[in-house]
Amino acid sequence: MLPCANLGLVSTVNSFKGIPIQTTSARSGEKYVTPQGFAAIKDGIKTSQQAQPFVPGKKPQWLRAPMPAGGGFNAVREVVHEHRLATVCEEAKCPNIGECWNAGTATLMLMGAVCTRACRFCSVDTGNPRGWLDQEEPVNSAHTVQLMKLKYVVLTSVNRDDLADGGAAHFAQCVREIKRLNPDTAVEALTPDFQGNMKDVETVVDSGLEVFAQNVETVRRLTHPVRDPRAGYEQTLNVLRHAKEYRSSVLTKSSLMLGLGESDAEIATTMDDLRAAGVDILTLGQYLRPTTNHLSIERWVTPEEFAQYREWALAKGFIECVSGPLVRSSYRAERALERNNAGLA
Repeated sequence: MLPCANLGLVSTVNSFKGIPIQTTSARSGEKYVTPQGFAAIKDGIKTSQQAQPFVPGKKPQWLRAPMPAGGGFNAVREVVHEHRLATVCEEAKCPNIGECWNAGTATLMLMGAVCTRACRFCSVDTGNPRGWLDQEEPVNSAHTVQLMKLKYVVLTSVNRDDLADGGAAHFAQCVREIKRLNPDTAVEALTPDFQGNMKDVETVVDSGLEVFAQNVETVRRLTHPVRDPRAGYEQTLNVLRHAKEYRSSVLTKSSLMLGLGESDAEIATTMDDLRAAGVDILTLGQYLRPTTNHLSIERWVTPEEFAQYREWALAKGFIECVSGPLVRSSYRAERALERNNAGLA
């Protein structure tokens, strides 16, 4: 099962080392205890009196996604929960969850739903899993892909700095098990940075995947405070560069969130840096603030601007740039090589 906090169960208050916590449905910014027995913070960032309120007014019309519903959505949700799998679709509150799940696709989040890092844009819960791993996850992942009859699956994961290899061996085992049971399924791995340990990068690249992804997230100037201090702009570029140099047949991919205060010149420079690292595919999307404890939105990027940035990327040599307000790094990933902006064009 997924952590109870994600299943809408009735909340009960308890204590952990003298700190009041929620043992089930914690509110955003509160501590709770996971079913595995370690403490975590709901939505990743603690509640702060300095938290900036949401900007009054409605989101632009182009950012309104339909509520997730439908037979396909319900079927995917049942399969994912039955096999105790976390999905980034749910944990990161992706606005495209209805569209993708109704299309019979899902991005599986490996190694649990609690991250050891606390990036200020991300709503995944944060804590220290103390080495916990679900040893049945590789088999469950493979069976889920089989049940969903996927031809293309994206695997991502939380950061696991509590593990000596950052979870690289476990991630690779999930890929191998999926390939063993589903030999015709293409696998994209959106990985942690493994603290820049290139042997761990190689472990994942050697697993049989088709696409290796690591997100730079934002421009160099905004890397901190946007990302956790343990992440880094150059570290991500080095990971992507090494993956491409180590196995040139593997496609490499990265993603940028826009609307955090970056300039057009910085966007163009980041594209150049990614191309210099050998990155093949780029995705661009609007940053959407998950809670008032997270970073504020500095601007709404228009669909016309996203179209222009896509043209810049293609001119710089990216195989494809999927670009749009609601695009996320794994949005309709199986369509990236159609070269039509994943159907948005």
